[in-house]
This record gives sequence, structure tokens and C-alpha cells, in this order.
Amino acid sequence: MDYKEEQVNEVEALQSIYCDELEILGTEPHKFCIKIKSDCDRDKEDGLTCTMKFTYTEKYPDELPLLDIVDHQNFTAGDEEELMSYLVEQANENLGMVMVFTIVSAAQEWLSTRWDQIKKDRELEAERRLKESEEEERRKFEGTKVTVESFMNWKRAFEEELGLTKKELKDEREGRKLTGTVKVDESLFQDLDELDLDETELQDD
Repeated sequence: MDYKEEQVNEVEALQSIYCDELEILGTEPHKFCIKIKSDCDRDKEDGLTCTMKFTYTEKYPDELPLLDIVDHQNFTAGDEEELMSYLVEQANENLGMVMVFTIVSAAQEWLSTRWDQIKKDRELEAERRLKESEEEERRKFEGTKVTVESFMNWKRAFEEELGLTKKELKDEREGRKLTGTVKVDESLFQDLDELDLDETELQDD
């Protein structure tokens, strides 16, 4: 196999496929970068992106190219290592054949799948927070939930308070009967005295 010819032909094919996404860094050995983005609206900032750097070895494609992720955006912890492990696995499966297009396609598929999962996780988290907020508002509206136990405790306390009130009223009534006095208008006694006096005068006459 003429390794140099294979490598030159692949680079030319990649330039026609990826155009602005491919940047040549060197030719001895062949070295270049390709920008990769998950499937989404390219006018938006959302999505996963990375730049893959490829360096051909002397006996590529019978040897794996040197792979490196030189830049990435919106990756979470562990994404870079997981993606690299996946791409090395794909490269090994294609050993002996030009493989850069296959690796880039696999990377784009991985990024798209991972981005879909990230969006799903975000939606679930948003739903969870919404439910928590609604539940909190519902608890505020309903107040303390009444259980059998709490109702019985309230009923017992109410009856005790009611019984005490009745006892207080009863004691107050009984106290009035034992110690209470009838108020008498003293002027009545004065009138009676005058009445007795008048009767005496009449008898004297």
C-alpha cells in the first residue's frame, strides 16, 4: 500500500466534504483540524461542538491516526473522555481503511445523541422544579393537612376548654346565689317612716 498516496487522496476528499470546517495544519506528516457540531439549528449557540485534530502516522491507515479534542463547548464533566474512548473504538473497527470521515460522522452522531439527552435532562429538571413550586403553593393554600390524629387532639382540647368554660359559668352563678344581696332602694324605707308618721298624726287628731 502506498501510504502517502492514500493519505493525500483522503485529505483532498475531506477538503471537498468539510470545506470551511477543515483547517490544514501541516503536510509532513498530514495534520488538520475539523470542527464538529451536534445536529441542531446552526444559527443558535445551543448544542455541543468540538474540534478534532487528526495527525497521520507513517503507516496510516494501517495504523490509527493520532486523535485529539483541542476545543469543545457545552461539554459536561466526563464528556470529553467518553467521546474520545468512543472514537478510538470506532477507529479500531476501521483499521486498514481510510477512516477520518467515519470518525467525524461517529463524533457528530455522539454529540447529537448526547445533546438530546442533555435537553431531556433539562426538561425533566424544569418539570421537577415546577411541580415542587406548585406543591408548595398548594400547601400554602390548603394550610395544615388534617389527619385523624390531629383532629382528635383538637377535639379533645376543644372539649376541655368548653368544659372549663361551662364550669366557670356554673361557679359564677352559684357564687351569686350564696353571696349575692338584693339591692333595695333606701328611699322606700324613708317613705315608710313618713307613712308611719302621718298615721300617728291622724290618730292624735
